[in-house]
Amino acid sequence: MTDQLRPVTIDDLAKMRDWRNSPGVRGMMYTQHVITPEEHAAWWAGQSSRNNCRHLIFATDQEDMGVVSFYDISARNGTAVWAFYARPDAPKRTGRRMEATALDYAFETLGLRKLMCEVLAHNKRVVALHKAHGFRVEGVFRAHMVIAGEAEDVIRLALLSDRWRGIRQAVRQEMLQL
Repeated sequence: MTDQLRPVTIDDLAKMRDWRNSPGVRGMMYTQHVITPEEHAAWWAGQSSRNNCRHLIFATDQEDMGVVSFYDISARNGTAVWAFYARPDAPKRTGRRMEATALDYAFETLGLRKLMCEVLAHNKRVVALHKAHGFRVEGVFRAHMVIAGEAEDVIRLALLSDRWRGIRQAVRQEMLQL
C-alpha cells in the first residue's frame, strides 16, 4: 500500500465537510454542531489565505481516506499543532497510517522540531494512538471545553523530532505486523 499526503483543493471541500459532519468525527471535536456549507466555505476562505497552516488529504493507493491539518506553524520555533480525522468508512488502522505519514511530513517536509496536539479526554483511543507514536502528555487543561453542557478536560500531547526519528522504524514495523 502506498500512503501519501497531498494539498487540499477546492474539489475536496464537500467531502471534507461530509466526513467532518459524521457523528463519530464531530463527537471528538471542539466544535460539535453540523457545519453548514456556508460555514465551511467561510472557514476555507480564511484558512487558504494563511501561510502558517497546511491542510492535506491523506490517501492510500490514491483513494482519499482522511484529512491532516497543521496549524500555527512557526518556522522560528520549529513547532506546529496538528489534527486529523479519517473518513467514517475508512478501513481499520487508517488512523495509524495517517499518523505515521503525518509525522514524517511534519519532521521531514516541514522541518519541525516539535509537534503538538490537543485531545478531548473522553477520546481515549486517540490519546493511546498518539502515545503509540511516541507522543508524551505535556499537560491537562482541566475542565477546559464545554461539550454537551459539561466541562471536559483536554489533554495536551507533544512529540519531538528526535524521538520520532528514534522510534519511527519500530512503529512502522509494528504497523506491518498488525
